[in-house]
Amino acid sequence: MADAELQIQRFIAPGFEENGYVLYRRGGGPCWVVDPSFPPQPQEMLERIAAERLEIEAIILTHGHADHIAGLDLIRESAGSARILMPAAEHIMLSDAAQNLSAGFGMPLTVTTRADGDLAPGDTITLDGLDFTVLDTAGHSPAGRSLYCAQAGVVISGDALFAGSIGRTDFHHCDEQMLHRTIRENLLTLPDDTQVLSGHGPPTTIGRERAFNPFLRPPGG
Repeated sequence: MADAELQIQRFIAPGFEENGYVLYRRGGGPCWVVDPSFPPQPQEMLERIAAERLEIEAIILTHGHADHIAGLDLIRESAGSARILMPAAEHIMLSDAAQNLSAGFGMPLTVTTRADGDLAPGDTITLDGLDFTVLDTAGHSPAGRSLYCAQAGVVISGDALFAGSIGRTDFHHCDEQMLHRTIRENLLTLPDDTQVLSGHGPPTTIGRERAFNPFLRPPGG
């Protein structure tokens, strides 16, 4: 794994046990907030940000499902001029409870904050000198994205790839074949020791998932 210093703090939301992240390199520097979810997770994120004297540079949403956007408004209130980045095709999910799946769970949720930028596959976004490449990992959602930092040896995989599992594909806008393809082409091609930080569950590595994830074995394998 690369040895570029990157601080990653994980915060687990109740209910859906969604992982939100705060990324930064140094106290007093810029940070990103990734996938803020239900309380008290966003409050805990803001407490850590204040303790480290960080400035929120961007709020990044790997996809637009409710458990990955629920804390957006609260974080945005403290984020000043931070950009809100998410896949352009999923911007509608911020204001549409049917599309973000919350209506189907009987808890319709929308947020007032609007995204002002895209996460297009192949784009590079930079946090305090560390470059992250945007990867297409659609399938669990129509335009799901992952963020790969080769310098730090880490990929934030949203709800595409988990430790021992992959994202659900039984919702109305999911595509199982697409998810398998994007995982194979854009995640399993990363170095084995790449740390995988998922939207749910514990960290893992690309090598471990390539070798042992039962959902990624070829038919008859």
